[in-house]
Parts: sequence; structure tokens; C-alpha cells
Amino acid sequence: MQSQFLQEEIAPDFSTMPAFAQITQNGVAHSEKVHPTYEHMGSGREMTDDIFDETYREKEGPKPAIRYVWRNIILMAFLHVTALYALWYIPSAKPLTLMWAVLCFILGGLGVTAGAHRLWSHRSYKATLPLRIFLAIINSMAFQNDIYEWARDHRVHHKFSETDADPHNARRGFFFAHIGWLLVRKHPDVIEKGQKLDLSDLKADQVVMFQRRNYKTSVVLLCFLFPSLVPWYYWGEPFLSSFLLSILRYTATLNATWLVNSAAHMYGNRPYDRHINPRENHFVVFGALGEGFHNFHHTFPFDYSTSEFVSLILCAILAWPVTARKWPRRASWLEKSGLVMEATRLAENLFP
Repeated sequence: MQSQFLQEEIAPDFSTMPAFAQITQNGVAHSEKVHPTYEHMGSGREMTDDIFDETYREKEGPKPAIRYVWRNIILMAFLHVTALYALWYIPSAKPLTLMWAVLCFILGGLGVTAGAHRLWSHRSYKATLPLRIFLAIINSMAFQNDIYEWARDHRVHHKFSETDADPHNARRGFFFAHIGWLLVRKHPDVIEKGQKLDLSDLKADQVVMFQRRNYKTSVVLLCFLFPSLVPWYYWGEPFLSSFLLSILRYTATLNATWLVNSAAHMYGNRPYDRHINPRENHFVVFGALGEGFHNFHHTFPFDYSTSEFVSLILCAILAWPVTARKWPRRASWLEKSGLVMEATRLAENLFP
């Protein structure tokens, strides 16, 4: 079935919204892209917990004391030291093993961006049961918390972006936004706001809750054991080499995602909304399967695509940004297959 676009479903006044506006800067007139307000974006949607809440105000007074989580600090330090050691095994690894590691990197990233992010956090499209099961499986391969917790924290991140209630508030610095937020206890506002979100859609999804109940087992099998056993069993890669390269792949997947929270909130241009921190960071685009187009995403959080120009599905499969204007978005091959339904695509209406 064809996509149900926002213009047709919930915001008919977008049909009269111009894609460009003439502005004057430094005495020179030029065109600038314009976008809807957050109020427009939330109008008529079933879910608005990913829309920025401008009424939130940070509490005045002293900030709560930072409490370190030493278990996480030790584990993350050990993980990254092991990943650095694994670099020595790359020259001696078989080409098939390296190709397998790249494939697992792509699959894990797809489980995050197409699964936990676009499907379950923002509900930007509907997926059939087979696709949801597949996305949950490869999401466990990424090992970045279960889908329920990932989606909850991400909705809080959008609703209270760059405030004390943001789990990885970039205003606290690059290191905190990148990995530091995992090494300390959450700010009380993050916990409080997360508890107030409506997560009934996640609780009602049997795939999400099954993964949550069996998460520890799934990550041991899918993030570490399965990726390590395949090269050892099928083409004779030494198990130690295969395992260490799995650690390296997992560490690379983590840092690619973390760069979206850190670098893509600090470095790059802001063509869609100059009043928010998220940026278009092309370096992050390559590592995070298109997620580096972050100013676009925070402006249009419910759009299934990673950007105005890039198809999420193509980018996720190829791990490379691909211009997809020539592809008919209203009848994509995934929708024709019956796996994906009602994918929300706003930017096509605003930027023809």
C-alpha cells in the first residue's frame, strides 16, 4: 500500500506551506528552507512524546552530585582496550572474516536505526510481524540496551533535548554526550520524565517485550557468540581472532551511535532549524547509516527517512548515503513487499 503522508493524514495546512522563503542576510537576498513548528508537528499524531516540550524548565539551584557507576567505567575501559588490541589481528584475518565483520556492523546498525529508532521510538512506519522479529534480532546484535529502554530514553531525549532531562545532554560536553552519560547515574529529571511518558505502545508489542525478557541471553548469542562462531566454523578462522574482531565490530557500532549524540549535536550546519543544537554532520553519516543528518531528524522526528535526500532503507543496506530522489517514495519496494506500511514522509511535501 502507498505511504500515508502527513500532508494527507494530519496536517492539511502543510499543502500551502512554501518550501523556501526569501530572506536577507548581510544585504544579500537568498532562499532558505523553512519548516513547520513543533506545534504543527504534533498536531493530530497518535504519539507526541518525541516532540520537544518547550514548557520544561530546568530547576534552579545547585546541580545534583555526580555519582559514578564504576562497573560501567571498568567494563567500557576493558572493552575499548580489547578493541584496540584486536586491531593487531586485522592484517592476519581472512578476507571473509573481515567482510563478515562489516556485514554484522551493518546489521547491528540497521537494528538500531530502522528498528529501535525509526520504528519503535518514533513509530514513523508500521512493520509486519516477520520484519519486527528480524529487526529485534539484529537489534540484539548491536547490544545498546533492549528496544523498550532504548526507545524510552530516546523519546525523553527528543522531548527534553539539551536540558537536564536529556539522557545525553550535549550541553554537558562532548565526552558526556558521547559515553560519559553511561558512566554516571542518570540526572533525576531524566528518570522523572521517563516515568511520565506513555509507553503503552511498547508494552503492547510482544516482540519488544519478548526481547526485553530475554535480552541478556540474546546479546550473548547474537552480539558475540554467533558472529564469532561463523568464521571459525565455516572458513577456519581461529576462534580467538574471530572473537576479538567481534569485540572490535561491537565497539565500532557503539561509537558510531554515540557520535550521533555527541558530534552530530555540536559540529555541522543547521539548514532546517538554526535554533536547535543538532547538526548535519557528514562524517557521522558514513558511520551511523545516515543518522548524521541530525538537524533534519530533530526537525522532522517522525519522518522514516534519515534526511531530505537519503533513503533510510538504501542507506541502511548499503551503509552509504545514496541520493534517492529518483525512487518513487509513495510506492517503495518495501511497501510493495508488504513488510512496511504507512511510512510517514513529510520532507517530500515540503521540499519537492
